[in-house]
Amino acid sequence: MSRLVVAISREFGSGGRLLGERLAQELGLRFYDRALLALAARESGFAPEAFEEAEAEAANKFLFNLSMGGGAIRDGLFWAAPPVGDQIFIAQSKTIERLAKEGGCILVGRCAAHLLRRDPHCLKVFVHGEKEDRLRRIVSQYGVPEAGAEDLLNRMDRGRANYYEHYTTSKWGDVHDFDLAVNTTSLGLELAVRLVRMTAEARLHGMEG
Repeated sequence: MSRLVVAISREFGSGGRLLGERLAQELGLRFYDRALLALAARESGFAPEAFEEAEAEAANKFLFNLSMGGGAIRDGLFWAAPPVGDQIFIAQSKTIERLAKEGGCILVGRCAAHLLRRDPHCLKVFVHGEKEDRLRRIVSQYGVPEAGAEDLLNRMDRGRANYYEHYTTSKWGDVHDFDLAVNTTSLGLELAVRLVRMTAEARLHGMEG
């Protein structure tokens, strides 16, 4: 599996991260979710907190768009500095592209599927589910109080959509951007993992053939 890369995008509460973890264990691949932020921070010199803050700002479209502006007056002229959010995204993207070249990994979120859309070694997967099922998972597995689960789900999905649509030319969740879309509500997590694994193995055999 040394050259294979699986890039997973997911709705909040769909079990996409759990699917990625299970797949990584079964296929012997490296797994990157939040660990990707720490790695990108180390390689870029940015503080890890900067990556966390950039993701948090994305949940509020107004604050996110506001943070994209920036500049300073130099010698009486306005100098447009690259927004910190853009600098962080570029640094993160470089880390994703380096990991993809090395292969043998699963990448969750961070627009990895879009960044690697032309990489023939990358299997792009979108994981989704019905809202009620996702709410149950948020409460039972993530430990979120039932009273605040729906608000959190909406904010997280909105944040991911804001972030994805700001940095790509696509609409978040558009199945045309993915090789495979799996519904964990109708399939269940076990079958979803099996389906993605079978597709990944078929992709690998095709690469080797």
